[in-house]
Amino acid sequence: MPKASGGKQRLSKKAYEAKLPALREQLVQLQVKLKDSPFKIVLIIAGVEGGGRGESINTLSGWLDPRGVETFSFHQATDEERERPLMWRFWRSLPTVGRIGIYAGSWYTETLREEAESAKTGPDLELGLRRIRHFEKLLSDNGTLIIKVWLHLTKEQQRDRLRELGADEDTAWRVSESDWHANRIYDRLARTAGHIIKETHRRGAPWTIVDAQDERARNLTIATLLLQRFREHERARTRLQSSGRAVTATTPLRPSGRRRLLALPLDQHLAEPEYEEKREKWLGRLNRLVREASSAKRSVVFVFEGWDAAGKGGAIRRLASAIDARDYRVIPVAKPTDEEKSHHYLWRFWRHVPRAGLVTIYDRSWYGRVLVERLEGFARPDEWKRAFREINDFEQQLTEHGIIVVKFWMQISRDEQLRRFRAREATRYKLHKINDEDWRNRRKWSAYEVAVGDMLALTNNAFAPWHLIPSNNKRHARLQILKLACQQLTTALET
Repeated sequence: MPKASGGKQRLSKKAYEAKLPALREQLVQLQVKLKDSPFKIVLIIAGVEGGGRGESINTLSGWLDPRGVETFSFHQATDEERERPLMWRFWRSLPTVGRIGIYAGSWYTETLREEAESAKTGPDLELGLRRIRHFEKLLSDNGTLIIKVWLHLTKEQQRDRLRELGADEDTAWRVSESDWHANRIYDRLARTAGHIIKETHRRGAPWTIVDAQDERARNLTIATLLLQRFREHERARTRLQSSGRAVTATTPLRPSGRRRLLALPLDQHLAEPEYEEKREKWLGRLNRLVREASSAKRSVVFVFEGWDAAGKGGAIRRLASAIDARDYRVIPVAKPTDEEKSHHYLWRFWRHVPRAGLVTIYDRSWYGRVLVERLEGFARPDEWKRAFREINDFEQQLTEHGIIVVKFWMQISRDEQLRRFRAREATRYKLHKINDEDWRNRRKWSAYEVAVGDMLALTNNAFAPWHLIPSNNKRHARLQILKLACQQLTTALET
């Protein structure tokens, strides 16, 4: 458990004002440096009711340049938010690189609110804390500076503070019945808060408990903490960045995945009349299953990965033809934009998680982290190696919420890829599908086989299995995708 920071002695107005000019100058200089830094700051201010969260945030915001700060406050989840996994709304609020996000309410707010209303059960609480720990580790591993402040008052101090606010007609509006209820169950809330702080006080996201009895000392302590943690983080990130990025060796982490890939038979053939007959059957079945999932308020996420020219676009068009156009979105994934690069790599995929009953189809996906980013050196070895765990957890959060995740890898031979590349170059309306990067990736075929094998071995889970599709014959591949999609949807809807 962290110890309390900030003195319990009252700070005189004179002493307080004497410290402010230098402090405010340092805070503005922090923002100037942060603007050109490759990380962001997430400042969470939590604590007991009456501890002065709003006052602290308003004061700190007044000291900072507002152009580099965003403040977030989370209340009870909306219908749209409840239709997505718990962490969806928090992912969407994250500030971009070079900015400060101040959270008056955060991923801790809902847990504490539920405890105040009715004691949260042990398993539910532990699951929520596990999600929080993972989320904060994921952010800190990616470079985000997380500063967490807990404003502390004793039960008696809280009661006195609420009385003081309630007695003044200018501040009485700030005291609600829920605040008094929190004071009546102070001991229970304190035990829960203590447990939450203990379980989420981790390297990269530690808690600092601030004595909130004296407002001036409280404000100075928070601002000083922000400056101190920023300087420490800046030095650590400078050392890390100096190590640079290197293209990793293509040594397999899990050879079984590559063996599975190479064992896939690619010589299947399916005549056009047979394909058309069976296609209509499976399209009809898929249509019924998607509508059944929608009625059950269950979303579906389709993930398409595969070699260049493996036929992802054509397969997506056929699959989508079975779904009402109003009920699905296709998300083509290309190089990240500047905005996307200023966030964690999963941010742009969390944004497109569908509402209950709808479908999202990803044409390439978050697996770029362990494929192209691994092989081209866009991610350091420590970054792409931990991405396997991060991706598994992401997909588990989706499936725990009831979302059905269906993943396809479309496999073709090297000779078939060459044939399709040359056909694209020879066909005017297909020229846009081929470029120098495709040829350059082809020269790394063996390295990509290793990366794909590791991906298949390390992210194949019962809740989100990989389906390997032999794709030398396009008709066979498209039919297999429809059949396997129907099979997985059927299984998921029966459980």
